[in-house]
Amino acid sequence: MKVPQSPPKLEECMQSWGKELTPQNVLLMMNAQIGPCDPKGRYLHWDKLRHLTPPKGLTSELFWLATKQARQSTSKQLPFHDKNGVPFQYCIPDVVMRDILWVVENATGAIEADSRITDAKTKQTYLINSLIEEAISSSQLEGASTTRRVAKEMIRTGRAPKDHSEKMILNNHRAMVFIREFKDDDLTPSMIFELHKILTEDTMDDEDADKVGVFRGAEDDICVYSTDEVLLHVPPLASELAQRLDRLCDFANKTDEDESSYIPPIVRAIIVHFMIGYDHPFVDGNGRTARALFYWVMAKEGYWLMEYISISRVIKKSPAKYMQAYLYSETDGNDVTYFIIHQLEVIKQAIQDLHAYLAEKSRQLREAEGILENSRLQGELNYRQLSILKNALENPGAEYTIQSHKSSHGVTYQTARTDLQKLSDEFKILRKYKVGKKDVFIAPANIKELISGFSV
Repeated sequence: MKVPQSPPKLEECMQSWGKELTPQNVLLMMNAQIGPCDPKGRYLHWDKLRHLTPPKGLTSELFWLATKQARQSTSKQLPFHDKNGVPFQYCIPDVVMRDILWVVENATGAIEADSRITDAKTKQTYLINSLIEEAISSSQLEGASTTRRVAKEMIRTGRAPKDHSEKMILNNHRAMVFIREFKDDDLTPSMIFELHKILTEDTMDDEDADKVGVFRGAEDDICVYSTDEVLLHVPPLASELAQRLDRLCDFANKTDEDESSYIPPIVRAIIVHFMIGYDHPFVDGNGRTARALFYWVMAKEGYWLMEYISISRVIKKSPAKYMQAYLYSETDGNDVTYFIIHQLEVIKQAIQDLHAYLAEKSRQLREAEGILENSRLQGELNYRQLSILKNALENPGAEYTIQSHKSSHGVTYQTARTDLQKLSDEFKILRKYKVGKKDVFIAPANIKELISGFSV
């Protein structure tokens, strides 16, 4: 990855383009209806806009000047400054407002899916799955290499992590649970330190073991590099971090917000995400902390559906675009709009993925029930048992424990035990074995024949 080319400075352009800024060209710029986005609705950085054909009569530089003027006419300053004291700003062009409204509509309303999937009890199952998915993806973005299957097995069975990657994922899962527990409280530096401590416990290098849950120090040479060792970002000085974090908490808590300074909640959550990434207050775990705090702001603002999606899973598909959004913002006068647009696209994709996931689960539920058609088992199994049945049919030899079933569906130990024992002791569909003091339930190879034996 390379650092994008910084835009020409407008003040210098105004002086150096004297011959081009004729009355005729000024009229062209004013009458070309040049807005903050290009004709295709894209909010382009100079690094890309300079390659486009400008409107007739304008140079690329004048095209950029007109575009920047359109953006600045509606931009708002944020209560944050970069390491040089220059304020951050953002604007909300029509394309951004469209995406904000889409997310508001799709992240606060009802889920369209089979009612058996979206009732209060089974929603818990999907919340647990999403927490696990975000924990895995967010950790993999930071270098964890464990597969999803192994990571999910670790979390659901409650076994101890075997290596650094598994510990990262387990920590991230605990952090997401922590966020849910404190979503109704105001954000404080202490809460952020505790969140960071949870995220990085037993995962830091030995020389940084004392940096868990505390700011990086002046001696810590913290910079952001690309995979090919290109310097991308130098964060603010460590001596500024306490003041910057206090300001971030005030912003997240809407301490100084009034009618004139209103910021849409989703934009506020994205800016909190951005500022943690920019400030890099910790030796390690900044990305995971930033994404977790995004979830905290969204949950506090009542976007309940956000608890069921994984933004890290979408970001992980194209991590270069994630970093590019930071770089565009930093190299174009601290215009955070680039990052806002990127994150809105990520959120939209994550919500769309959730709806596709629920549609597939509805299909699987109908398929599992279809297997029981004309069977004495029809109507006897709850959704959790049907999920096991579907999984067992696809994975003969699969093992289930009371603990893994309990963790997967967020039910009590006794409920999980009853579910599995009914499938093994009453219906004889699963085989139960003792492994030490623990009951293990196994899907036999002839499970389809066993189910057929219940035909009416």
